[in-house]
Amino acid sequence: MGTGGRSGQRPGKASTDGVGVTPAASASYQYRCIECNQEAKELYRDYNHGVLKITICESCQKPVDKYIEYDPVIILINAILCKAQAYRHILFNTKINIHGKLCVFCLLCEAYLRWWQLQDSNQNTAPDDLIRYAKEWDFYRMFAIASLEQTAFLIGIFTFLWVEQPMTAKKKPNFILLLKALLLSSYGKLLLIPAVIWEHDYTPLCLKLIKVFVLTSNFQAIRVTLNINRKLSLMAILSGLLLESTMVYFFQRMEWDVGSDCAIYKDQDF
Repeated sequence: MGTGGRSGQRPGKASTDGVGVTPAASASYQYRCIECNQEAKELYRDYNHGVLKITICESCQKPVDKYIEYDPVIILINAILCKAQAYRHILFNTKINIHGKLCVFCLLCEAYLRWWQLQDSNQNTAPDDLIRYAKEWDFYRMFAIASLEQTAFLIGIFTFLWVEQPMTAKKKPNFILLLKALLLSSYGKLLLIPAVIWEHDYTPLCLKLIKVFVLTSNFQAIRVTLNINRKLSLMAILSGLLLESTMVYFFQRMEWDVGSDCAIYKDQDF
């Protein structure tokens, strides 16, 4: 089956012997079949002159990764629909290294949402200079709180999976890959900004739906990365939420001038 490779995400270029894999791929199985999750040493073969043939999985007899010939928009749509095949393609068969930047940007979006809610709830009569300084400090504070809560959420997930490690996989789980998967699957938080900009009566409902979408994406990322059942994935998400909620309660009890705004975004599930 020939392909023009529209996605532009082929991992490694063709070697001199006609096999479209990098030297590392020939020595170790670094790819995965998106259908059955079995390891594969290559995704396609290059027979020169741009004639490519997608590799067939030895286990399920299906193409190892059909998404290498798909447009990136189609891949994104499938990822939004939380299809396991799209997640395997992104996590195992591509080299996307934007998880760090994406995490920071998502935290900025969440901090802006909380800061915006805080400004709407406070009416300050102080001089303009003091107001600007206070607002700037409030944003930094919201970013720190969002970062700590995100960290607590991730620690809760990793702690549960570490305790349940004998049940989650036959071999040692790759927690570094799982961290990358969780950060990438939190891309739904980018929708927070449009929800705030185009504010309307349904904004609180939109924020709740965004929260549900992010958690669903995290759930699918855990299930695909570790190849575990839905029950364990759900319990891992609930463990992360429990520790995150504990962190929110801690902030409220400490009374670091976050009581009012914590109440606001807690009501919005943020």
